[in-house]
Amino acid sequence: MGIAEVALHTMPGAFAAHSPASNLPLIAGARGRRKRSTNSLPNSRALHGPVKFPGLRSVECQCQRIDDLARVTEGNGTWVKDAVDKASHALGDVRVPGQAVGGNGSLNGSTVKPPPQRQKVSSVEDEAWDLLRESVVYYCGSPVGTIAANDPNDSNPMNYDQVFIRDFIPSGIAFLLKGEYEIVRNFILHTLQLQSWEKTMDCHSPGQGLMPASFKVRTIPLDGDEDATEEVLDPDFGEAAIGRVAPVDSGLWWIILLRAYGKCSGDLSVQERIDVQTGIKMILKLCLADGFDMFPTLLVTDGSCMIDRRMGIHGHPLEIQALFYSALLCAREMLTPEDGSADLIRALNNRLIALSFHIREYYWVDMQKLNEIYRYKTEEYSYDAVNKFNIYPDQISPWLVEWIPPKGGYFIGNLQPAHMDFRFFSLGNLWSIVSSLATTHQSHAILDLIESKWSDLVAEMPLKICYPALENQEWRIITGSDPKNTPWSYHNGGSWPTLLWQLTVASIKMNRPEIAAKALEVVEKRIAIDKWPEYYDTKRARFIGKQARLYQTWSIAGYLVAKQLLEKPDIARILWNDEDSEILNALSTNRKRGKKVLKKTFIV
Repeated sequence: MGIAEVALHTMPGAFAAHSPASNLPLIAGARGRRKRSTNSLPNSRALHGPVKFPGLRSVECQCQRIDDLARVTEGNGTWVKDAVDKASHALGDVRVPGQAVGGNGSLNGSTVKPPPQRQKVSSVEDEAWDLLRESVVYYCGSPVGTIAANDPNDSNPMNYDQVFIRDFIPSGIAFLLKGEYEIVRNFILHTLQLQSWEKTMDCHSPGQGLMPASFKVRTIPLDGDEDATEEVLDPDFGEAAIGRVAPVDSGLWWIILLRAYGKCSGDLSVQERIDVQTGIKMILKLCLADGFDMFPTLLVTDGSCMIDRRMGIHGHPLEIQALFYSALLCAREMLTPEDGSADLIRALNNRLIALSFHIREYYWVDMQKLNEIYRYKTEEYSYDAVNKFNIYPDQISPWLVEWIPPKGGYFIGNLQPAHMDFRFFSLGNLWSIVSSLATTHQSHAILDLIESKWSDLVAEMPLKICYPALENQEWRIITGSDPKNTPWSYHNGGSWPTLLWQLTVASIKMNRPEIAAKALEVVEKRIAIDKWPEYYDTKRARFIGKQARLYQTWSIAGYLVAKQLLEKPDIARILWNDEDSEILNALSTNRKRGKKVLKKTFIV
């Protein structure tokens, strides 16, 4: 592979303003040049092509496609060498991969138990597919994602008319399972182009390697030409979001979707590209960077994931840890072997082992563990202390004493010194099953708890984002009296239909698809009648959310993914991670040797 080909694989297509290729003569910024001709105008929200307007001429896209850049040969000027140099500077020694990553395109393993027979509700499914396709966003004539919500009666969409990375994941999976790979491939490569490349020196720019929370396709006039326009990808890294918090989960979801694309389509060429390999490494370096934290968990601020408002999840929230663990496993599977990757893979392996032990040992609660915490001694100063985080037994809330079932358990929401957040967070627990962060015993116990507490967690619409809700003075202090996160609404105990697809993957993985099938039946009774809301309010999810958007795309896509997986459960393997034998052996060896850690002493 020549140097020009390497550079073009490193920076394909149109790059964002923070990309090192922003000054390329081929394309400026994240742009696609368009010329006017006949009667249409591009619309980023209309997916079946331009919307017709009388008296206006159409805009024909003339920009180069991502794949076309690979055909450019070596005589392109000094910018090619500069592009490679900047990519190498960002990551160290990044070389062209010597061999492809093999063995991750198949669906090997034992046969998954089929779900019980259900009566198909084809009208609901057909409506969902129509709505999902209507939400598709085009960039230069090619599909690149789906908008967050597509309610035709909503006159103020705010940022719901943007393509969110986390929101697109169920949409992308739905298209993959349908055999429609182009939109997922385009999404992966275009969001990669928006990744932040520059190291920051202030507090107002995204950190190197950060993926945006969302992006929007904007059509703007070309300078000096009234008859021509161009399309621009405009990313948001949290600068415009409520709370101005950078999205930690975007890059993790991007890696998970990249692996699913390769496994489902069989096209491993995307993950083997040098620019994609570079993007993976930049995300890993951002997450594995040294800091002041002593824990193997990822330290984040409040509002950095699906719960993107203040809800008391700052520190080490379970959702981020489960996605982090899954992304590390997916990245290790896709990274091409080369000299420059050795140190990164070594750090990745060490983090996987430490993270797995930490979550399984210290985040897990069941009736037995609660009895241990209830009798904890405090103020223990030693390396072999039992109560390592100085948890005071009075933290065990009265609701938990009555709520925890005799059979079953779950991972708590957060752990910090002298603090355990005992709330049940659905996404973190479900993805702990999917990623094998939870042991087999723990995975079944989580599903046992969901079945035991069905009326609390599922009720009339799955699935509670967390349980229980913050109320009264606790709500005022922790949320800042957030009028949107009132008790049993939105992030504060609201019910989110999109979580159905994670429940389905977890249930199929543990060979218990009947759990997801039962939840799907609950969804089908009313979600189409209710116009596919974003979330539901009240303890039993009886009301459509007070501020919920209708025709919410990931509610639609979550239903379609669950429907497809229950019909073909074997395909769910593209999403889950199997138990890692090396991690399992390392954990069992550590337990046999005991928990004592020898510390070096120094004479001063």
